[in-house]
Amino acid sequence: MAETRNDLSTAEGIWSLRRLPDMDEAQFSQWQTLLEHRTGITLSSGRRSFLETNLGIRMREIGCSSYQAYYEKIVSGPDAIVEWATLVDRLTVQETRFFRDPDAFRFVSDFVLTRPREQLKKRPMEVWSVGCSTGEEPYTLAMVLNECMNQLELPPLFGVTGSDISKPAIEKAQKGLFNPRKLAGMNDELKARYFRPAERNSVEMVEGIRDRVCFTRLNVLDLNQAPMHGMNIIFCQNLLIYFRRWRRREIVKRLAERLAPGGLLVLGQGELTDWQPPGLQRVPSEHVLAWIKRQTDEE
Repeated sequence: MAETRNDLSTAEGIWSLRRLPDMDEAQFSQWQTLLEHRTGITLSSGRRSFLETNLGIRMREIGCSSYQAYYEKIVSGPDAIVEWATLVDRLTVQETRFFRDPDAFRFVSDFVLTRPREQLKKRPMEVWSVGCSTGEEPYTLAMVLNECMNQLELPPLFGVTGSDISKPAIEKAQKGLFNPRKLAGMNDELKARYFRPAERNSVEMVEGIRDRVCFTRLNVLDLNQAPMHGMNIIFCQNLLIYFRRWRRREIVKRLAERLAPGGLLVLGQGELTDWQPPGLQRVPSEHVLAWIKRQTDEE
């Protein structure tokens, strides 16, 4: 019996090291359709190797030997929902860091500092980071707003919401623990003010900022169900590049609906071209792609 177990273990080990066959056109098309239908994300033919690699890693982890068998497990297997969530996390979590786009964050700072002081005292600033991954972006926004409030000699009247489709990414963001390399590019003064050494050579976001940021799981295809309304700032960078042009416009329309009059929408450079979102006015800038929501006559 021991020999049989050893034989099986050896066979499994050999299979786990064996390269999976290339994905054929029909299989790739099937996966493309599934991803776009469920998440809106489009994979070009040039991203086939990316898909093969990530599917292959997960298939080896669970002992699945063919793309078709894994597809059926994702679509109709007993653990389909859990397995789908795991795969989406592998395919969508992107490398990020604090202050990834310095021009955009400087622009947010200028926007806040030029708001009427009485307005800032009357109503807390509500900020939304869409596609927040593991939390670096919303925490950066919270630091920027905190710096602004200090400069204006106001209490920290603001809140930041981060949303992402990946549950593991959200759970990691909530902990506020980061590898120090995520802080590359930050000046030492900000690092000292907002981070503390933590376990296993990591750093921890200070409690005063962590308490100002909350996280929620949200698919951008379901923005019509999002509870966020009257946001002063919506920050959505490095997300729209994964969607078709028509869907990018639909997402931006939905985000614009959730802005307060006079609110700011910031996208990544080049993510939306040759189109003017209704109700928004483009901000003249060579370095930042942003719009302000127009005030209506009644307001």
